[in-house]
Amino acid sequence: MAEEVDMRFRDRRDAGRHLAEVVRRADLGGGEVVVLGLPRGGVPVAFEIASVLRAPLDVIVVRKLGVPFQPELAMGAIGEGGVRVENREVLQSAALGAFELDAVETRERAELERRAEQYRDGRARLDLRGRCAVIVDDGIATGSTIRAACQVARALGAARIVVAVPVASRQAAAALPDVCDQVLCVETPEPFYAVGEWYRDFSQTSDEQVVDLLRLAAKGYEGTSDPRNADLPMRDEDIQIRTGQVDLCGRLTIPSGPIGTVVFAHGSGSSRHSPRNRYVASVLNAAGLATLLIDLLSAEEELERSFVFDIRLLADRLGDATRWTRTVPEVSATKIGLFGASTGAAAALWAAAQPDSGISAVVSRGGRPDLAAPLLAAVAAPTLLIVGGCDEAVLDLNRRAQAELRCESRLIVVPGATHLFEEPGTLQTVAELARDWFTTKLGVTSD
Repeated sequence: MAEEVDMRFRDRRDAGRHLAEVVRRADLGGGEVVVLGLPRGGVPVAFEIASVLRAPLDVIVVRKLGVPFQPELAMGAIGEGGVRVENREVLQSAALGAFELDAVETRERAELERRAEQYRDGRARLDLRGRCAVIVDDGIATGSTIRAACQVARALGAARIVVAVPVASRQAAAALPDVCDQVLCVETPEPFYAVGEWYRDFSQTSDEQVVDLLRLAAKGYEGTSDPRNADLPMRDEDIQIRTGQVDLCGRLTIPSGPIGTVVFAHGSGSSRHSPRNRYVASVLNAAGLATLLIDLLSAEEELERSFVFDIRLLADRLGDATRWTRTVPEVSATKIGLFGASTGAAAALWAAAQPDSGISAVVSRGGRPDLAAPLLAAVAAPTLLIVGGCDEAVLDLNRRAQAELRCESRLIVVPGATHLFEEPGTLQTVAELARDWFTTKLGVTSD
């Protein structure tokens, strides 16, 4: 009996990972690459591509100039830097001139500049002159917006323009080569009705998520000495680990010649897709550490609050995940560390306290070590506790927990940081502290 296969993407991040492989294998012309996401839905997709290419990420903000009496019909488009492209054919057929065009542009440019400033959070627009601009959206139905983006990128000086999308109608994709140099797409299904039908989760991307992803991408790129020339990971793939009756989903990344392995235990409401944990993992990867971001609960279990705070269950599954890493040939000889956030930190300490854990280091970010109180004295692995200076309640819990630890431990307070380390520069500080701790404690391979 034939098995029905669901070809849809799980969400935009999943679509981005599939598309990133297509882009990575493509000939982009050998020039310097900039990845540009169309806000809002194109940015999570573009984030994955920029991560794989080790390229800078930016938004390309465009506004269509609609005919006054038929707004859905574009008589032109505007972009940053004072760029305006005109559709002379529409202008002529609608008997419109410079006055009408200028009036619409004035209104739309104010909105364009407001959005661009909001998304970049104080950073300057990336210079496209002489570069290859990879323009990304979550899909193409008619292609009018991405066509405008291509025209704007060309006017801003891009030497080569590549359109990259997870899914597109064949008609729209076939019409794009007159405004770009290359079209890359994972799927071009026929028939095609709407972009959203090719996603299992097509919920709206918020402005806050766009800002967060751009900020994290900027930190990750700036933190790499030469990201465009850096070697790609030896392995970077989704994995599943069987534990009891549940399959745990994870993301395994192994750089060339790994010096250690770090398994991430996420906090409540987070997952292996967390931009914050992915950013920290990317910093560890750049330092030669393999990482495993693992979801300790299934999608169904995450809906039950009792599972979220079942530290023993989370720790047992974390132990299964660390044992699984020892079966991976590329990292089987490396020492293992645990990185825990919030309740995940309690699970990490609980797992490290087990007699046969073999854990060589632990880092807690904004953690709840108090939830592992019965076993804190049994933790032998050197432990680093990182807490935001403005996270007063958690800071107090960490101070009390450190007093219970009998192993080597340090408590570092990041000034000005709140629980999620959302303030500028604070997450970078966390990543660098974790990197230094793990490279020091895991840097010598085990026998």
